[in-house]
Amino acid sequence: MQTGTLIALAAYFILMLGIGLFAWKRSTADSEGYLLGGRNLHPAVAALSAGASDMSGWLLLGLPGALYATGLVEAWIGIGLFVGAVINWWVVAPRLRRQTVEYGNALTIPQFLANRFPGKATALRVVSAIIIVVFFAVYSAAGLVGGGKLFESTFIDGQMLGLSPYMAGVIITAVVVLAYTMVGGFLAVSLTDFVQGCIMVIALVLMPLVVLFGDGWGNVGNALADISPDYLSWFGGLTVVGFLSAVAWGLGYFGQPHIIVRFMAVRDGGIPAARTIGLSWMLVALIGALGVGLAGRAHVEMNGLTLEDPETIFILLANTLFHPFVTGFLLAALLAAIMSTISSQLLVSSSSLTEDFYRLFLKKDASEREMVNVGRLCVALVALAAIAIASDPESGVLSLVANAWAGFGAAFGPLIILSLTWKRMTGVGAVSGLVVGAATVMAWIATGLGASTGVYEIIPGFVAAWLAIWLVSLATATDAETISIR
Repeated sequence: MQTGTLIALAAYFILMLGIGLFAWKRSTADSEGYLLGGRNLHPAVAALSAGASDMSGWLLLGLPGALYATGLVEAWIGIGLFVGAVINWWVVAPRLRRQTVEYGNALTIPQFLANRFPGKATALRVVSAIIIVVFFAVYSAAGLVGGGKLFESTFIDGQMLGLSPYMAGVIITAVVVLAYTMVGGFLAVSLTDFVQGCIMVIALVLMPLVVLFGDGWGNVGNALADISPDYLSWFGGLTVVGFLSAVAWGLGYFGQPHIIVRFMAVRDGGIPAARTIGLSWMLVALIGALGVGLAGRAHVEMNGLTLEDPETIFILLANTLFHPFVTGFLLAALLAAIMSTISSQLLVSSSSLTEDFYRLFLKKDASEREMVNVGRLCVALVALAAIAIASDPESGVLSLVANAWAGFGAAFGPLIILSLTWKRMTGVGAVSGLVVGAATVMAWIATGLGASTGVYEIIPGFVAAWLAIWLVSLATATDAETISIR
């Protein structure tokens, strides 16, 4: 690797650690500060933090790779996600921000559900916390696998400290994320996400523009049109099932704990501004990702290049089109996408372990300082579990990312929406929806129905969970747990 690229990457790592130290001084005195930044997050920070923790490496690797390989028809996934994000910011965000304060100043999603339905508090906290910790350990491992593969293909030649290039990448990514997350807590994660979100969107806008101006707009269009008649078609080869499965990705937003926790942390009255900033960032980032895939395909075709893995088109363009310093910046954007999601997942997992296990079962009267330190320890424990899972690059962890998104979306999505908006919902209905949603997704995957029908598992899981909550709540409508929405 050229010296300029290494310098740029080193500067990025130092910046992330510096932000962690800054946050350590500002917001780690108590649990609310460590887990939610004192509920005083600036709208811009909350918005970009939600976006950066959401998109991960999928935005710079997965979506451009899908466009590169298949064509414009893959854009429906991005459209579905954007529509889901719009509904999430308008329906869930303001209600969750208000109600988590009103119902006992809840610091985690399981704690809010327990306070909302006190008759089933323990069941809701335990079941939801188990789902969060297990799925996020795997989710975090998937991010570390991405970091390992990035280092393996780009950053490191030969051995490093006796480790393979892949494992060195896993360890380096984990150590940096672990350092600023453990030290600075939620504020550090949110501030680093803000910086990472800025880097990501600049990279996604810059890269396709360089290709378009370098190769010529008309030449790029002609090259894409020559690939196949359907390559630039929105509906080429798309079935009804395929369309529904693509746009159904948007259903997952309502149940992603690492995203909706940002709504809980934004300062009072800041949701409208955060919504505008967040959706604007997301729209530009998604268009940029589409541009990387399409413009990258044209560049490869026009210049006779070879690309074995479509998902590495971003890396190929970064290495071949730019000055080493700019390459370092662009690769830092890819690391930013990976690290922003890992840090958010580690912290949410830690908050569930501390608030929904340690304080609930082990030490109810733990001091605030003790809870912060336990939270740091839990971050480290989840990170170690993720490293262990990620140590085998062939473990199939990456294939579970879509399943984890569906699992969270089906288990928590209907539960969160209805708990915030439907006054007749009961605790029994809440537990039923949580269990049915997660079980349906797992059964759909285990039986191979997703592969045989082409239906993304979030669709049956979301519908089943919604019906379970509705029907069971109606059946237990006289339950004393039924309370009015405040």
